[in-house]
Amino acid sequence: MPKKDHLKQCIKAVSFDLWETLLLQGDGWGERRASARCRNLAETLETLGVKVSVEKVNSALKKTISSLLKVWDTNRDVTHLDQIRLIVKHLFEDSAAVTDEWISSLSSAYVSGFFEAPPYLNPDAYKILQWLKSQKMLVGLICNTGLTPGFGLQRFLEDQGVAEYFDVMIFSDEVGVRKPDPRIFHLAAEKFKVKPCDVAHVGDNLKSDVWGAKNAGFKAVYFSCTVGRDRIAESDPTSLVCLSRKLGRLKEKDIVPDVTITSLNMLRKVVKNGLEQ
Repeated sequence: MPKKDHLKQCIKAVSFDLWETLLLQGDGWGERRASARCRNLAETLETLGVKVSVEKVNSALKKTISSLLKVWDTNRDVTHLDQIRLIVKHLFEDSAAVTDEWISSLSSAYVSGFFEAPPYLNPDAYKILQWLKSQKMLVGLICNTGLTPGFGLQRFLEDQGVAEYFDVMIFSDEVGVRKPDPRIFHLAAEKFKVKPCDVAHVGDNLKSDVWGAKNAGFKAVYFSCTVGRDRIAESDPTSLVCLSRKLGRLKEKDIVPDVTITSLNMLRKVVKNGLEQ
């Protein structure tokens, strides 16, 4: 545990990571989601007059992910529609004329896979978000999107009845920058209208959430929990889940959170300490 004096600095806002912090999932759910996404894209293309096998769509999706990873490695992101254009490019090698109708229909198919194999809300999420608001705390979300765009994730949070608790929602595909780049954290602080040092960021990823938050001047709360993680995806070195956890040139011993929690309920004590004056 860190020294109490550090935590007693005023916390005016709390920002959360989304995946494997507020949203959890079971083993193999990522694979199920990918399968649904490819199947829905193939079916939609057939309705548009183009017969493409699910296997070919899957191959195009893998090439798209490879292209995205090169961008993501620079802490930048592309828009959801540019992801769709990448898939079309890898499917047809630029030979197809892409119309607005295509983009719109393929976007719907692409996102629908997420809702066919959705994650589930962390059981502690609702109560901790409600409690934070009862403490007059500003609450935000800073999310690195993968294949599901920000608008799809926001719709899911609305369906779960928790979107109303967020004062700020920032999705990387909408702002063009990804954690751990300090700019995405500073954007959240600007929207909160507080100093970075007044914000505590909660997340499960050592590089993106802990190192990124501290490098941006935030307090970093490391959510260390083994529940709700897709172990099948984590064991696959090519999966986005596995790749997102790589530290790159950083060393784990050099990434030191201000506090570590193993459940979101523990955040109450962190915030209370920070509110003591």
